[in-house]
Amino acid sequence: MPYTRASIHGDLTKLRSGASGLGNPACGLSITLPVNDALTTDQISHLIDAATDRPGDDPIFSLNSEAKARAAAGEDILNATIGALMEDDGRLCVMPAVFTAYASVPPTKAAAYAPIAGDPPFLRAVIEDTFGAPTSKPGTLSAHSVAVATAGGTGALHHAIVNFLDPGQALLTTEYFWTPYKIIANHTRRAVETFEMFDESGRFNLKAFEESLTWSISRQGRALVIFNFPCHNPTGYSLDDEEWAGVANIVREAGRQAPVAFLNDLAYARYGREGSESWIQHLDTMAETAVVLVAWSASKTFAQYGARIGALVALANDADERERIANAISFSCRGTWSNCNHLGLLAITELLTNAELRQRVDAERAGLIRDLGARVEVFNREAEALGLVYPRYEGGFFVSLFTPDAELTAATMRAEGVYIVPMKGAVRVALCSTPTPAIPRLVAALKRGIDAAVDAARASGDTTSK
Repeated sequence: MPYTRASIHGDLTKLRSGASGLGNPACGLSITLPVNDALTTDQISHLIDAATDRPGDDPIFSLNSEAKARAAAGEDILNATIGALMEDDGRLCVMPAVFTAYASVPPTKAAAYAPIAGDPPFLRAVIEDTFGAPTSKPGTLSAHSVAVATAGGTGALHHAIVNFLDPGQALLTTEYFWTPYKIIANHTRRAVETFEMFDESGRFNLKAFEESLTWSISRQGRALVIFNFPCHNPTGYSLDDEEWAGVANIVREAGRQAPVAFLNDLAYARYGREGSESWIQHLDTMAETAVVLVAWSASKTFAQYGARIGALVALANDADERERIANAISFSCRGTWSNCNHLGLLAITELLTNAELRQRVDAERAGLIRDLGARVEVFNREAEALGLVYPRYEGGFFVSLFTPDAELTAATMRAEGVYIVPMKGAVRVALCSTPTPAIPRLVAALKRGIDAAVDAARASGDTTSK
C-alpha cells in the first residue's frame, strides 16, 4: 500500500487509540506521534535526516565522467583529474609481476574467507615493508607494531578515525587535503579541522601545526593528526628531513599533554624522491608519547587500485596498549567489511615475501617512477618559465597551483577542453594521468586560467591578487 497523507494519518490514529496495541495502556507503552496534515508523498523519505542530502558521486569522478563524455563526442580533451598512473597512450599502467603473483595463488585458498584481521604472513610483510625487518636498524619499530588488513588505504583511515576519536570530535590535517577525509569523518559523526599548510617562505608551517594541535587537545582532550607525506595529495609536497624533525618534536610534546595519535597516509610514498623515506627515522621521537599509525596501501604501490588491499599499522611502545589497539581495529574490521579480498591479500603477500617476485615488481615500479619523474621535470620547467606559483614538487601523482578563484580557473580551462580539480585557493593537477607530450598544453591552459582568476579578483577590488 503506498504511503499517503490519509493512510499515514489513519495509521497514527490507530496507534493513539490503541488499536494496534502500541498505544494501549495495558501494554505498558504509550506513544504520542504528531500528525502533519500538510504531509505529501513528495516529502516522505525513509532516510534519516543526515542522509537525505548527500551527493551521489564524488566531484572528481563527476569531472572525469564529463571529460570522458566530451572526448567520446570527438573533442580534443586533456583530462588531468583522476589519480591513476597512465601510459602516454592512455592505457592504465600495470606491473606484470603482480599478475604472476595472482596466478600463483591456489584457487581453493583464494576462494576461502580471509581471517578477520588479515592473514598473519600478510600483516608481518606489511609491517616489515613499512619499517624494515626486525633485524634491521629500525627493527624496533616493527617489533612494537601491530596491523590489520583493510579495504585499501581508505579502510585504514576509517579505522583510525573511529578508534582514536569520539563522535563529535575532529581530526587535524593540512588545509589542503584529500577530500574523502572529510567524507569519512562526516559519515562516522566526526569532523575535520585544518591548519595553514605553508608559511611565508613556502615551507611546511610548523608553527601553525603546533598551535592547531595544542588547540585541538585543549578543546577535546585528545588528538588524531593525519598527514599524507611523501608526495602529498593534492599538493605534491614532500617534507624534508628538517621539517620531519620539527613535526616529530611537536607530536612528542603534545603527547605529554593528552592522548595523541599521529597517522601518516602512505598512499603515494613509493613515488617520492630519493631520501623521502627519512620520515621513518623520526618515528622513535613521536612514539615516546604518542601512538604512530600508518595507512599502508597496495593501490598505487602495486598499481592495483581495484583490488582494495591496504592495512592499518599501529606503532606503540607499551605491549598492553598494542594488544588493545590490535583488538579494537580488528573489531572494526568485523563491524564493516568483515573480511578483505583474500586473493589480493595472498598475492600481495607473495610480492612482498618472494625474493624473485619482489625484485621483478620493484624493477617494474622503478620504470613507472622514471616515467613519472620525466613528467615532473617537464612540468617544473614549463611552469617555472611561465611564473606559476605552486609548492615544491619533486615527485608523486599530483601537484597543486595557487589561484584566487579555483572555480573560475577550472571553468576557463574546461572551455579549452582541459580538466583539473578546483579546491579552495588552488587547483589540483593529476600529472600521473597526463601524457608527457601534453604537459606544455596543460601548463599554458593553467596560466590562462589563473590569469583569468587574477584579473577578476583585481576587477573586484582584491588588491592581494598577483
